[in-house]
Amino acid sequence: MTTISARPTDPTPVAPVDAVAVVAPRSRMWTFKLVLLLGSMCAIGAFTTDTYLPSLPEVAADLATTEASAQFTITATLIGAAFGQFIIGPLSDRFGRRAPVLIGLLVHIVSSLLCIAVMDVVPLIALRIIQGFGNAAAGVTAIAIIRDRLTGSEASAVLSRLMLVIGVAPMLAPTIGGAIAQVWGWRAVFAFLALFGVVLLVIVWKFMPETLPPTQRLRSTRQVATSYKVLARDRQFLAFALLPGLTMAAVFSYVAASPFVIRVGYGLTESQFALLFAVVGLGLVLGAQLNAALVRRFSPIRLLRLATPVMVMLAVALFVVTLTGFGGLVGLIVPLWLMFAVASMVSPNASTLALQRHGERAGSAAALIGVSQSGVAALVAPLVVVLGGSTAAMGTVILGSAVVGFLVLLTTGAYRRGGWESSVA
Repeated sequence: MTTISARPTDPTPVAPVDAVAVVAPRSRMWTFKLVLLLGSMCAIGAFTTDTYLPSLPEVAADLATTEASAQFTITATLIGAAFGQFIIGPLSDRFGRRAPVLIGLLVHIVSSLLCIAVMDVVPLIALRIIQGFGNAAAGVTAIAIIRDRLTGSEASAVLSRLMLVIGVAPMLAPTIGGAIAQVWGWRAVFAFLALFGVVLLVIVWKFMPETLPPTQRLRSTRQVATSYKVLARDRQFLAFALLPGLTMAAVFSYVAASPFVIRVGYGLTESQFALLFAVVGLGLVLGAQLNAALVRRFSPIRLLRLATPVMVMLAVALFVVTLTGFGGLVGLIVPLWLMFAVASMVSPNASTLALQRHGERAGSAAALIGVSQSGVAALVAPLVVVLGGSTAAMGTVILGSAVVGFLVLLTTGAYRRGGWESSVA
């Protein structure tokens, strides 16, 4: 059993316990409930996106808009999340972790309720940006809380375990959203999202501890303002922070295109599409759990060094299938499933390597990783539409994201002599 001692900055010694726990200051370490809470905080953004996915064709028809505009309501959430994390991350280093989460969840609830009443796609896009901004507070703070307590393989293991909770979103959300929309229409999906936010707000308010005591916070507005300047000077941090974004770009190229490329292109019903989406999501979950087990034996950089080129090879296979149509829908899903399983091993390890370099400003570091995930995905995913919105266009964008990710990893020194064993810190 792996053990973790309290950080030197902790006010009191803490007894070692199992390595999949999380500790609250002056409280017991590593509880399952807190891991579940952090996973829920991370999942609200993905849940907001995936619950709404099966309704995109109906949204386009009801609001008399184009498929591209309807798809952009997905991208809009990512844009809002990118801006939100960029602003909220440093503030959480200054004012602690709890307050930003509570305020952000309130923003999510209000914007979700307003989405119910929209009659045009433009205000829906604007509200989705605001919704993403609010969701960002929960996600970026959850990652910062992990860094408040953990580094290295232990942090990577917890991040991977959180993927089990986060991965429930792509498996359950489309099914829930499709069922709600089928009975009450797509607007009712936003009522459900508002309720989701209310429940999470109550849980956070009651159970989430403050993991950043005042003595460890940035003490001035000037320090907050210069956080990103410090991080920007660390090229290795930037490279590791960019990798989750490129991985997310590959995932969201599929997410944004799938309602039209897969559901409409292959003539699937809402229920069939939701089931297929869940199957692909299962690949992400199982890959993350495999990573959580492997990271106890191998360093994060070793796993990252192996997973990234494997992801490229699977992306090449997917690209060939999208061009030739080989195997039909099954031929498309198999390499897609395998690639996402491998991709889920890239993000937690890259995030861990980035976070461990700047523990003193974990909120800002987590924010840049989150901005990378949301921002790069928001910029790259729409290229599927630009390239024609076809299955081949989706495969092209996914392959491009995987290749660029591999090239970014090369800049970190991971493949230099000793890089296999080194943490490249």
